[in-house]
Amino acid sequence: MYKIKYLLTILFIGLTSLSVVYGQSVNNDTLRVLAIGNSFSEDAIEQYLHELADAAGKKIVIGNLYIGGAPLSLHWENIQGNKEAYRYRKITADGLKSTHEQVSILTALQNEPWDYVSLQQASPLSGKFDTYVEPLTGIKHFLDSVNGPDVKYIWHQTWAYAPNSTHAGFANYGKNQQQMYQAIMKASAHAKKTFHFDLLVPSGTAIQNARTTFLGDNLTRDGYHLNLHIGRFIAACTWFESFFDEEAPTDRYRPEKVTQEEAEVAKQAAHAAVKRPFKVTKLKVRASRNTPVPM
Repeated sequence: MYKIKYLLTILFIGLTSLSVVYGQSVNNDTLRVLAIGNSFSEDAIEQYLHELADAAGKKIVIGNLYIGGAPLSLHWENIQGNKEAYRYRKITADGLKSTHEQVSILTALQNEPWDYVSLQQASPLSGKFDTYVEPLTGIKHFLDSVNGPDVKYIWHQTWAYAPNSTHAGFANYGKNQQQMYQAIMKASAHAKKTFHFDLLVPSGTAIQNARTTFLGDNLTRDGYHLNLHIGRFIAACTWFESFFDEEAPTDRYRPEKVTQEEAEVAKQAAHAAVKRPFKVTKLKVRASRNTPVPM
């Protein structure tokens, strides 16, 4: 029954996708990325990434299929049922933001000729590779059947919780940040190799790098979601450099509530993570006397 349902879904896709996706005019100087994610993809790409690209003179379209806390297994379930279960948030090349309710993964895939599609595991399971295998196998087969051969796939390596996090999922790692970080590193490396992802975006290591500086463990707002300013900016810098193979232009853009010193940390943390995605780099950025601790 499962195989019949899956084949019918693929047949439906084949009959509909070409007229929707390939009928669009494509601007080849614009990078298009769609995340199939949750609140951690919201933290990483919905704020500041577009602004960094604009500061560097680059055009980017960003989409995020959002369900709070969604694990890979839920995405796979939604694919099989073609469920209109997502809040689809989009930022156009001109920076215009929109939100569409009750959107399916298929509909979002057909909305743009995406260059990249990103996946990630829900944070409590991010260091548990055994939870990746079954849903990722199905998701990747589905994406390959829908997308053209030039679409590339991203694994988004997410971050470990703060030491004082009260998230129930922290118990999966003995409520130990280092244990969680190492588990995420092992799982993300295995995912990239096993499922042949074209790109790994090391947000988790970038955040861990930044924790070695004067910023300390003040990069989340609730123990697991990123701080709205510097935390999210670090992630955005990491995505920027992963895409464009150049350091984030923090001298030309930084959020209003991010200091010059904090922006330097964000740039260096991202750069070191892209160069060494599975190992922490101790950074040597010093705070000025007037730099406040982020809250």
